[in-house]
Amino acid sequence: MVVPHAQIPPADTAQSLLTPTQLDIIAALQVAPRAPHSALAEVLDIPRSTLTRQILHLIDSKLVRLIGRYDWPLVTDGMPSQLWIRCHPGCTRKVLDELRRFNEIQFLILTTGSIDIYADIYPLRGSDIQNLTTSVIPAIPGISSIQTHLVLKTTKVGQSWRLNRLSEAQVTKLEQFCEPVVREPFADISELSGLEYRILRRLGSDIRVSSGELARTLSVSSSTVYRTIQTLLQSGAVSPRVEIEPAALGYGLNVIIAMQVDPRAIPAVLEGLTAHPSSRMVSMVTGSASVVYSGVFRNENELAQFIVVGLGELNGIRALDVSVGRDVVRRYWMDRSGVRLGEQKMILPPHSEEHSN
Repeated sequence: MVVPHAQIPPADTAQSLLTPTQLDIIAALQVAPRAPHSALAEVLDIPRSTLTRQILHLIDSKLVRLIGRYDWPLVTDGMPSQLWIRCHPGCTRKVLDELRRFNEIQFLILTTGSIDIYADIYPLRGSDIQNLTTSVIPAIPGISSIQTHLVLKTTKVGQSWRLNRLSEAQVTKLEQFCEPVVREPFADISELSGLEYRILRRLGSDIRVSSGELARTLSVSSSTVYRTIQTLLQSGAVSPRVEIEPAALGYGLNVIIAMQVDPRAIPAVLEGLTAHPSSRMVSMVTGSASVVYSGVFRNENELAQFIVVGLGELNGIRALDVSVGRDVVRRYWMDRSGVRLGEQKMILPPHSEEHSN
């Protein structure tokens, strides 16, 4: 059963830091991050010069970054884990500062509820994740207890979250500029050529970089660069991601809900949560809770409605543990200062042919 969400109002009713035009641009980029400016402007019915100027302003203001999400097998040695951390009174901020040091932590948030800090940690290539989770992190002064839950399956990730602003016709037009994954995926970073690796790394930091610019930088032809970009996109080695803090769009209430679910009901619960527009991350995990949901809301009333109406109508949920975020310290390896984005902490693993070609 899909969680009901017909009552959720469109995003333009939210209190946002952005103008309606900027919100429209973000919504369009979320659908087609690599669409030409001319196409985006046509779909949104605004001058191309206005669209270009607004995108540059959002990027220069550190509100938006248009990046690439690497396919997990290329950068990790396994599935991520979730850290549920309790701190001694008065020590939470110091613990957060210590956790910032670890590039393996992809998501870090200060919470209220049964825990003080929640973190997602990934086994990046070359890291000793077992030592980190069993020895190094638990030994941080100020931590009173820590639970580590292995993620078994993820049915939704943050890049799939969308603003509810565009019409179906607009979305359909924009989807024509999305590159489908139709090639066999790369199983390991070593399968990439030196050129593919260098272009992949650049797409990770700027998914809209042009073939011409890459050709000049790498001293190869534009046609070669174009074919390489198509290979990387169509194999899923990199996928476009619009990075913006939801609070900048009016979604300032971050929530993490751990659910005890009857085993037979887990698939239906995962499906329902994944379909809900508030969800950013939905996973099946080990531990006392079998399903963990991470989502964003505009206010407490929306959250209450989701818990009572949405979750209440999903069969098989026996218990909930709701944690509310108070400060997003890091999301997708980017430290935050409020809604301003910092540099990405995750680095692509080295490649044997990095300096060839």
